[in-house]
Amino acid sequence: MANVAKNEEGVVEGGQEEEEIKTFEELGLEPRLIRALTKKGITKPTPIQQVAIPLILEGKDVVARAKTGSGKTFAYLLPLLQKLFLNVGSPKTAPSALVLVPTRELCHQVYSEVLSLIEACRVQLKVVQLTSGMPVSDLRAALSGPPDILVSTPACISTCMSGDVLQPKSLQDSLSILVMDEADLLLSYGYEDDLKALTPHIPRRCQSLLMSATSSADVEKLKKLVLHNPFILTLPEVGDTKDDIIPKNVQQFWISCSARDKLLHILALLKLELVQKKVLIFVNTIDMAFRLRLFLEQFGIRSAVLNGELPQNSRLHILEEFNAGLFDYLIATDGSQIKEKEEFKLDNQVSLRKSKKHLRQKLDSEFGVVRGIDFKNVYTVINFEMPPTAAGYVHRIGRTGRAYNTGASVSLVSPDEMEIFEEIKSMLGDYENQDTSSFIAPFPLLTKNAVESLRYRVEDVSKSVTKVAIRESRAQDLRNEILNSEKLKTHFEANPRDLDLLKHDKVLSKKPPPQHLRAVPEYLLDPTTQEASKIVKLARAAMGNNKSAHRQGPKRKFRKSGDPLKTFSAEAPKRSKGAKRRGKDGGDEYHKQRKKHCF
Repeated sequence: MANVAKNEEGVVEGGQEEEEIKTFEELGLEPRLIRALTKKGITKPTPIQQVAIPLILEGKDVVARAKTGSGKTFAYLLPLLQKLFLNVGSPKTAPSALVLVPTRELCHQVYSEVLSLIEACRVQLKVVQLTSGMPVSDLRAALSGPPDILVSTPACISTCMSGDVLQPKSLQDSLSILVMDEADLLLSYGYEDDLKALTPHIPRRCQSLLMSATSSADVEKLKKLVLHNPFILTLPEVGDTKDDIIPKNVQQFWISCSARDKLLHILALLKLELVQKKVLIFVNTIDMAFRLRLFLEQFGIRSAVLNGELPQNSRLHILEEFNAGLFDYLIATDGSQIKEKEEFKLDNQVSLRKSKKHLRQKLDSEFGVVRGIDFKNVYTVINFEMPPTAAGYVHRIGRTGRAYNTGASVSLVSPDEMEIFEEIKSMLGDYENQDTSSFIAPFPLLTKNAVESLRYRVEDVSKSVTKVAIRESRAQDLRNEILNSEKLKTHFEANPRDLDLLKHDKVLSKKPPPQHLRAVPEYLLDPTTQEASKIVKLARAAMGNNKSAHRQGPKRKFRKSGDPLKTFSAEAPKRSKGAKRRGKDGGDEYHKQRKKHCF
């Protein structure tokens, strides 16, 4: 890791001298936390953790900018918990630590991480998560106690304070640590008024931490709003060095094609198995997400759609199933969500009416896919549609190559998207250095012959994916998920195993997909692409990523052989004495008849 030094302005910078990587023990963490990390398989700190943890333990205000997947969450959670361990059981009237996040998904993720660390350390600390949409009675119940750590969105904190659920005076007396995670999104998601309402009640002694993936005017505004002489972390991998904007362990590829041919190219990539699973596919609109899902399922490719229309419980369950490997392809929206959040922010400034429609928009405004969700073991990110900004591209690619694992991205670029693509290349420094970590190369495994061989099938199927079909499938999916999320919530709480029966990659089409489209005939396969597919499969096997992602039934684990005939026993079941006598008399003849019928 690079040497770290503090300059006169309180900026921590990376030097060029090499030094030995420190351990968590050397950073000052206590044994309970180190044991908890060991149970999670974490044995050494990341660069951002090596610098941030000692500063936070010293009580310094910190602004940390680090790329996605670099360990920012533990960089503030570990020292935060250690400081709270010292005051366990002390009387308080409000939370001691407040963690503000822009989305409900990130709220749930941070809450889960804190809870798992507390349980592993066996410490009596209370952690609570709050999100918009919770009834006032639930908010009061959650804050009674009160909790040691509160994880919430700014809007929900503002609601609690305006409704006398959280007393400002109590907050001033008890709050000792304030964390703003994904700080660069807090203002862009329309939380500026909520933060300004909270700021006067933050005591000056409170330690404030800002965690962000990018540097922006919003971060500077927040820094001036709540921080006092902060330390600004600018390590090499989180600094302005262009070849580190995208992790070096992520390969970037692009394919030039018309907007009409994007369905053709993505089918070739997935059906010919030219990309490693699991695959996260980004689109800009919800309609396009369902169009792509309906199209792929006609060829036997199951996928799920993650978008802000779905209830929170459904979104979390989709993520759990995808992270567990129950399906390999997840289609996510982000561009339309950003637009909706900007519209909501504008509407909120014009009117503050609390109608049901307004509340629904508020709920949607706390949804985020590109940032704040921990996708596990995603190897490939596909940009089916290019993001509207270069920063959006960086955040999308950040979903793969996490925790220093290898990853890849493939972007389908139409002529209309060349302008944003050139902007992305310029930002990554394609023209200044040709280092493979920043260069977006043409995708080498897909030949023109392989693409053209599928054209007839693709054009025939794409005609059936009409606007009416998209609208009906979108409504059907939403109805199903609302049913799963609300009406069955109580049942699943009492029977958690039944939740595994819910599938989010079910076929949406009214007609079953044609069987002949599930496999690509030999005469359509291009020899060059076939060899490339074999290489991809060998690489997957070498990484141990060749296990089937299909759901296994509950009886599967009891089978001793793959031959179904060998799973049947030729012995009569032992039930009673009468059954035994019957077996003696005519058991052999009975089994002979059974064998005849089996074969």
